[in-house]
Amino acid sequence: MPVQARYSARLGLVVLIGASMAALTGCGSLDGASSRIANIVKPYRVDVVQGNFVSREQVEALQPGMSRQQVREILGTPLVTSLFHADRWEYVFTLKRPGEEVQTRKLTVFFKGDALERSEGDEMPTETEFVATLGARDNAKGKVPVLEATPEQLAKYPVKERPAPAATTTPALPATTSYPPLEAPAR
Repeated sequence: MPVQARYSARLGLVVLIGASMAALTGCGSLDGASSRIANIVKPYRVDVVQGNFVSREQVEALQPGMSRQQVREILGTPLVTSLFHADRWEYVFTLKRPGEEVQTRKLTVFFKGDALERSEGDEMPTETEFVATLGARDNAKGKVPVLEATPEQLAKYPVKERPAPAATTTPALPATTSYPPLEAPAR
């Protein structure tokens, strides 16, 4: 009996799909409606950010003779290190946005032993310039509201006066000069 019920359900589903397909293919305005919907509904496309962003300020902070640890503290962990080129670190940054050209910047840092010898690569933007390019696309979509209040707007919200803290009459406790031991006594 359950087999017969499943067969009937499948048959009903096939008939329903067939009837709806016949109704849709008979409708001549389906192509026009689908193209209007495609113009309204757009898929979300994400920005793809890969690698380490290195600013001009960071590159200017590098000085020959710095240790590898000092360079790592300034630039971060390198994206590419090679066993075959242990004296070279590569920092690569890529920003891919839909509808725009891919931005790629590279910086290579060379070491002699543990000391920084030199660095070379693309011209890096300052942090301010880079942040401005990130917001430029968003500002083009719509106006950014002004985030400053006029004196008239501020007058609507009077400032509440805070009472002055009461002077304490109790004297401060003297600083403790002996501390308990950090470790338990040996047994």
